[in-house]
Parts: sequence; C-alpha cells; structure tokens
Amino acid sequence: MKRSYIGLALGVLVAVGAALSLPSCGHDQKLVSLTITPTTFTFLTPYPSGTEQYTAAANYIHPPATKDVTSQATWKIDDGAVTMTAPGLFTPAPGFCGGGDISASVPEGTGGSGNIVIAVATVTVDDPSNILCPGGGKLATLAVAVVGAGTVTSLPTAISCSATGGTCVATYSVGASVLLTASAATVVWGNCPGSSGDTCVVTIPTGGTAVSATF
Repeated sequence: MKRSYIGLALGVLVAVGAALSLPSCGHDQKLVSLTITPTTFTFLTPYPSGTEQYTAAANYIHPPATKDVTSQATWKIDDGAVTMTAPGLFTPAPGFCGGGDISASVPEGTGGSGNIVIAVATVTVDDPSNILCPGGGKLATLAVAVVGAGTVTSLPTAISCSATGGTCVATYSVGASVLLTASAATVVWGNCPGSSGDTCVVTIPTGGTAVSATF
C-alpha cells in the first residue's frame, strides 16, 4: 500500500511540473507590433482647420489578438505645430506650421515585461501662403471674366478688369484671400461661394481659379 501511495504522489508531482512548464498564455500576453493609423496627415490652413484622430492598434500573441489601444497608449509629439486634445486626437496650433513625428507606445506584455513597443506616424501643418511653411511660397492665378458694362477690381491690387479689357488675370500665393469688388451692386457672380452684393472673396486654391461677373 505504501508503494502505491508513493507512486500516486510521484505521478501527481510530475503532472503538476508539466503543467507549470507550459507557456502561461493567459497571464503573459505579449505585444509583438503596434501600428498607427493614419501613417501621415496634413492640416491645411487658414486656421482653424479641424482635428484628426490617430488610432493605435496592437497585435498580441499568447493568445493572438488585435486590440484598439488608442486610449491606453502613451502619445507624444515632437513638434509644436499640433496639440493633442484627447488620446490620439490632434489639432493645429494657431500661428504654427511645420511637420513632425507622432509616437504611441505600449508595454510589451502583462506578465512583468518592462519592454516598450513604439509606433511612429507623421503630421504636417501647412500654410501654402506662408513661405516659411513646408509648402509655402506656391503661386496660382486668379482669372476674372466680365460680361456687361461694369468693372471688377481686386484687393490686394492687381486686377482691374472690364468686358473690353484691362488686367483680368493676376498671380497670388496659394491660400491667399483676395477681395473682388464690382462697380455695381447688380452684379451676378459666378464660381464665387464667398460673394455678397458687389463683393466676392476668393481663397486662391492650388491650380488657380476663375470667377465671372455679369452686370
């Protein structure tokens, strides 16, 4: 009988040892990679120009899983052109432009690992009308077509256009705001969402634009 009890006890010890030697998947989930979406984003001024939500996704093993860790991640930015208003939610800082890196970091595992997994994305704040900005100094044309007996002038001064001639095309910085003024309040503006009465405000887009004025 003693031998039987001893054999049973040894069997239990072997089984316990084997169980302890197995990977502790449930208690040591390991992070193998981290990704940020989007990988790059550009804010276009004039300010304010909205917000952009970056998300962090973590890929784990033991057991395999993909999790949204946006709220748990530690976010950092290396440029003053943007500020973070919530985890991963960025907005441009008024008066700044430039580009930089955004990083998110998460601990590797829940089983005591001190390693950190990091992912990096980029963000740019760009004002095409400001030569100090990444895309600054770009130029585009504004063309005005006049129909009828009237004239259109611009501020900044460059355009003075009538149906019979004058200066009807001018070059401005992309992103610049140009005020067009008609010589009569009965004018009908074409392709000018910013029109009101005898005035039309145009923000110069990349590639330029054309506006019509019919009297």
